[in-house]
This record gives sequence, structure tokens and C-alpha cells, in this order.
Amino acid sequence: MGVTIMHFNGLTDKQVEESRKKYGSNVIPDSEPTTFWAEFKETFKDPMIRILLAIAALMIVMCVAGYAEIYEPIGTIVAVLIVAFVSAKTGVASDTKYRQLKDSTKKDQCKVYRNGLVTVIDVDDVVVGDKILLQSGDKIPADGVLIHGSLKVDNSALNGEAEECPKTAADASFALPEDITGDTFVDAHSLFRGAVLFDGEGVLDVRKVGLSTMMGKMAEEMQEDEPDSPLKVKLGKLADMISRFGYIGAVVIAIMYFGYFILSAGGFEAYFSSGAPVIIQDIVEAVSLAVVIIVCAVPEGLPLMISLVLMQNTSKMLDHNVLVRKAEGIETAGSLNILFSDKTGTITKGHLEVVEFFTADGVTIPLDQLSQSGKLKGLIDLAIGKNTQSMYDGEGRVVGGNATDQALMRFLGQETFRKLDEVSSYAVTRSQSFNSANKFSQAYIAEAGRTFYKGAPEKFLAAAKTYLSLDGDEHPLDLESLNAKIDELAGKSMRVLAFGYSPSEMTENAINADTVLIGLVGIRDDQLDKSPFELSGGQKRRVALAGVIAMEPKVLILDEPSAGLDPAGRENLLANIRDIHRNRGTTILMVSHSMDEVAQNVDRILVLKSAHVLMSGTPKEVFARADELLSAGLDVPQVTRVAMRLRQQGLPIDPAVYTVQDLEKELLAVRKGGAAC
Repeated sequence: MGVTIMHFNGLTDKQVEESRKKYGSNVIPDSEPTTFWAEFKETFKDPMIRILLAIAALMIVMCVAGYAEIYEPIGTIVAVLIVAFVSAKTGVASDTKYRQLKDSTKKDQCKVYRNGLVTVIDVDDVVVGDKILLQSGDKIPADGVLIHGSLKVDNSALNGEAEECPKTAADASFALPEDITGDTFVDAHSLFRGAVLFDGEGVLDVRKVGLSTMMGKMAEEMQEDEPDSPLKVKLGKLADMISRFGYIGAVVIAIMYFGYFILSAGGFEAYFSSGAPVIIQDIVEAVSLAVVIIVCAVPEGLPLMISLVLMQNTSKMLDHNVLVRKAEGIETAGSLNILFSDKTGTITKGHLEVVEFFTADGVTIPLDQLSQSGKLKGLIDLAIGKNTQSMYDGEGRVVGGNATDQALMRFLGQETFRKLDEVSSYAVTRSQSFNSANKFSQAYIAEAGRTFYKGAPEKFLAAAKTYLSLDGDEHPLDLESLNAKIDELAGKSMRVLAFGYSPSEMTENAINADTVLIGLVGIRDDQLDKSPFELSGGQKRRVALAGVIAMEPKVLILDEPSAGLDPAGRENLLANIRDIHRNRGTTILMVSHSMDEVAQNVDRILVLKSAHVLMSGTPKEVFARADELLSAGLDVPQVTRVAMRLRQQGLPIDPAVYTVQDLEKELLAVRKGGAAC
């Protein structure tokens, strides 16, 4: 699909500027930077500070009346001002560091047709009218309509549902709906910013950008005041307690003190006959004592101490290159039982490079000598150049596809790619891009009479029976030597990718049984030395999962764990989850709407509908009741759907089929006229 997609001229530079002036840019503004004055004023919203200011005002009144010294209210006011200054300074410094770090991170980019060429631009530079080239794993940069190709997208970032949503090309008259509802997200043609492509390739006609997009409107609604930190909540409770007990104590003591005067005078009658001046003086003394009690109950040094401690700890964290955006986070971090820090080197740059090529018998061919093996080199060129979503743009840069596709395209080279593109007999007739269920991509070239494959080695080992040696001859596949070579590269933290071809026409979602293994490559990914803000969604998800695993849970509950990930990221994450279950014996409960993920990863299924158990059992038992699942509004694995269609055509296919391997056995049994084992 990658090289056969329709070409668009796109907008010219002049049209881009006109569109930006008319419809605005695609930038979704961040919150305004904090200022010293704003942070300074924010301090006075603290309940402890307000109590101290109220006490200072009372003390000033008492000082004027001659019942207090002037240094007492002045000391309190100075302490409050110091707290406000320190808090404001710390807040501004942390916010500034955060924005500097955010500005230094690489911005999201997309592929767009401009001036007749495909070019890569920042998502912020997209304008209304742009034609965006979308490929598997891409994040949609703006709202619009699919005008070419077909896609499956994940809208979970918008509606929380991780189901694959198919999209097809619309005609020119289709308008993007103005009133967005839940049904709009899953209609046939509309695409929205923030959604991720599961599979397919197509062209998006941009209709809305920036704050006009659905994501932009959501961002505006979410820019509300942040909830109070745990520290502020605790201080608020403390201030409330101090106020309550201080006032109660002051009233009780004032009453008791006034009662003392009455008893000393010999009773109420004797006391009230002593005259108004005496009674007023006693009342003033009782109130003064009550105020002193309230003042003593308020720890005026507490806010200052907290501000100084937070500032000191924030500075220490910054010295160790740890950013604390909100100083209150220091106190929150102090409540952690386990702090997980990834230092394994498994988080990488995402800039891949092909460093080794070897045949299936384990023989390594130096990359600069591969051209000497004419047959191997020609087949590898076709397996890469005609079975990819990457390409070279007008400036000679590799664009499109994922990091693996781009690494292979750089390995192929621009000159070879252009030559393959010029040969009409190499035009791709049919293709299927990589997805996490298949773990391979394929492209059929009718005039060459071959289907080319690229994917995970284990998929080829399950299908291929022969391989090409260094001299280009076919030999029986030696699994032992091949697995030893794959394990060797895995021990060096390399990815391994296999290539093959079949002389038969392409079969959807399957590698043909007559496939010949051309060779394999080792791909290196250097360790990441950049900000964690630049991690992909899958990398962030795996780090979060590792943080949970560090606490050695006996039961792990995952709710839509692969939502929002591209196919490669989804498969990597699910592989991690399977390893946790297999190697640690952890019980894993996975909540998912993706039946393909469920079918491939679980031992037992519990189906819920309207808070009631609809059915339970093994995957084989549950998916044998596919009709019930579909009538309940749920889905079934793609293989099960294929099996249902075959049964409708009269073939005796077992209704419990839910894996490719099971379906293959059933079809072979039907072909032989017997029943599957």
C-alpha cells in the first residue's frame, strides 16, 4: 500500500498562509506561564496564612488599646511575607524549568502533501485544506475526512473505547459533522485529532484545526483549577482544627475568667453593683485573655518552615536533574512506599539501524558485500522496497511508516528505492500492512508472480520449510542453527526481522505454506539519553507496568492495557504481560473489548453484560457461542468471523475455531474430506 497510494499535489506555500490566516493554526495552547505576582497572591489563599493575618489584625487592635506590643503583629506579618516570597519564587522556578524542558522535546510530526511533494512537518503547522498521508501507527493531527484509502483507527483518546473502528474513503460532498456525538466517532469517514491508526493507509482532508478540533475543545474544558495537593488538604484540616479548638478554648476561658470576677465580688448582685467602669474593664481583660489563647494556639512559624523545607528539597531535586513542577509534590512523594526508576537501558531512542544480515543457516553476510549475492540482494530489495509504508520524500529524507520500516528503507537506499519505483512490472497488486495479530506485512506483485513477506521470525518458522543459502539455492530449513543465531542477536539487545517470498498469490492474514525464507536482519536501537517526555505511548505504558511489577503483586488488573498504542507497541506490551504471567506466576485479569487480544492472551474468559455474567469458560468454549456474543453487542476474533462465513457457505467448520492455526487445521481437514483432530 505504501507506494501505490494516490498522489496529491496538496497546498502551495501561498495557500497555506491564506488558510492559516482564515482558519487559524493547529496549535492547542498550553496553560499560561505562572508569574511571581500570581504565585505571591496564591499564597494568601492558604487557610493557615489567613488565620495568621486575622491574628495580626487583632493584635494591632490590641496594641492600639495598650494590651499588646507592636513587635508581635509586625513579626507575624513579616513571617507571612517571607512565606509568600519563598513560595512564589519556588513556584516560578519550577514552572520555568518545566516549560524549558517541554520546549526542548521533539514535537509531533506528520506527513503532508505540499507543493506536489510529500514532506514532514510539525503537527502545529497543519492547516485547513492540507492532505495528510496517514499510515499504520500514526496519530491523526487534525479533524477531517478520509478521502482516499481505508483505515482502522483507535478512538480511545477521545471516547475511551479501544475497539478498532473501520474508516473508508468519502466522496467530495461529504461534510464533517458540526455536532459531534458518540456516533460521529465511529461513522464511516470522519477522523479526529488524537486517534491512532491501527492498520491501513490513506489520505486525510483537514477540515478543522487547533481549538476548533474535538481535542482542542476538550483541552479548553479541561483547563480548570487543579485540585488541592495532599499537603494543602492536610494544612486546611489543621487550620480548621486550630480555629475550632482555639475559639472554643478562648470562649470557655473568657467565661471562666469573667466568672472569677463575679465570685470574687460575692455574687452577681454584688458584682453588677460595683459600677460600669469596673465591669467594662473586666470584660476587656477577659476578651484580651481569649485573644492571647487564640494567638498561642496558631503556630505562626509552621507555614514558613514548610515553605523553606519545600524550597530546599526542590532545589536538591533540581541539582539531580529531577524536575518538581509543583513544590507540594515533594510532600506527596514522601508518602510513597516504593519509588520505581527505570535504569535497565531497555528504553531506547527509537532510531533504528540495520547492522547485520544473515541467511537462515546462520551465515552472516557483511552489509557492504550483500550486493555480491545477486539473487539474495534482488529479493531482499523487493521484500523491503515494495512491502513498506516508508518512502523517500522530495528532499531525500525517509518518511512514513514506523521506526523499523524507516530503518529498512535507509538500509535499502534511495537509489534502489527509486529504481524499483520506476519498474512498472514491480507494481504492487495487493498488500496487507503489519498488525499485532499477524506480526507480518505482505505485498503481492502479480507480474512477478510472487508474494513478499516481512515480519517476526517465529511467524516464518511456523510456515516456511526452505530457505535461500548464500549462493541463492533452496535448502531445507535448519531450525536449530537459525534459533541459535536469533538468540545470539537477542542477547545483544537487537531486534530480528525475517523476509520471505511465496510463488503463490497473497492470502489474507496468513503466510503461504510454500514460502521460502530469504534472510534475516539484526536491527540495533541505541539506548535513550533524552527526556522521558519524548517516550512513545508504548514505552510510557511499559515503564508504568514495570513500576507496578516492582511491587511484586500477586494479582494484576489491567483495563484496556493496549488502548491508544500502535500495532508494534501493542504487541510489545502484550508480550511483556505474557512474560509476567509465565515467568512470575502472576494472576492477570485483563479487561478488554478487543476479542483478538483476548483470544491470544488469556486462559479463561468471563463475559459481562449489564453487570451480570453472560457466559464464562475457556476461549474455545466462549467463542464457540459467537452468535450469542454478537447478539449481545460484543465482537469475536477475526478468525472466528471468517469461520462463521465459511459455515454459512456450507463448509463443516468447527464453531469453536478462534486462532489461525485452528482454522488452518479445519480447512486442511475439509480439503482432505475428513474431520479435524
